[in-house]
Amino acid sequence: MALFIIISINFFLPRFMPGDPITNLMGEDAIVSQESIDALKIELGLDKPLLVQYMNYWKNLIRLDLGHSYHFHTEVAQIIASKMLWTTALVGLSILLGTFLGAILGALSGWGTNDLKSKTLTSFFLWIYCTPPFFLSLVTLYVFAFKFGIFPMRGFYETGTFADIAKHFFLPVLVLSLFLASRNYMIMRGSVIQEKGKLYILYARAKGLFSRSILFHHAFKNASLPLITLVALDIGFIISGALFVEIVFSMNGMGTLIFDALLARDYPVLQGVFLIITVMVVLANFLADTIYGIIDPRVRGQG
Repeated sequence: MALFIIISINFFLPRFMPGDPITNLMGEDAIVSQESIDALKIELGLDKPLLVQYMNYWKNLIRLDLGHSYHFHTEVAQIIASKMLWTTALVGLSILLGTFLGAILGALSGWGTNDLKSKTLTSFFLWIYCTPPFFLSLVTLYVFAFKFGIFPMRGFYETGTFADIAKHFFLPVLVLSLFLASRNYMIMRGSVIQEKGKLYILYARAKGLFSRSILFHHAFKNASLPLITLVALDIGFIISGALFVEIVFSMNGMGTLIFDALLARDYPVLQGVFLIITVMVVLANFLADTIYGIIDPRVRGQG
């Protein structure tokens, strides 16, 4: 039922935006006869009532047909497939690095709450956490690309070599990884602080185990459960953050695609992109439930 509602919103939301795809295709200053406008509406299927368009949308979706782009003049599935590869690489790398850094550093900080290193690290990640990703992108782009010229200003690659792609990816991945790490750091730190006050930690200390051994062999697994849920629930937010980062760095991925589709009121592209993001969020939550069951035997027992 939830998926049905989300897919329905996916259809209606672009159509509630102000503007008209016909006007964007022809241009606001173009002088076009009403017959030409009506012919274009018939060609695009926009002459039919909204309910009929909605039913046709479901029929096409059942056939796995995402439609034809008004603006790009090609199949939506082909456009998304070509753009999604780069965005997936950007988001995937950022999630892996952000989760690893946030979990490890957050666990160490929560275990040594009163250390100067812990307080300094918490202040740094709190600043990152409160800063929007697009602003971090603008700052890093200005400093490292424009001011010092260490990294390229735009795009995914120039020559296509591994070193060239890595150089283009460095700043966007750095920004997204730091932002995700800050969120994960805060969650992991609070979770470890809660775990270290429990009886099994006291029992492990009584057995004579080393402090780091207790943290990473006992407390870490239990403390990471909220983090797994957070990462899964935030997949949609992470992707939206990546879209802003892509736009700032002029990377021709899903971010630029959505931006161009919004300006052109390209309904099929917007529907297709939002549908893909929805599916990714659902799959991420399913994966999180699976991992949750592997880590916590109590979940498997309840299942």
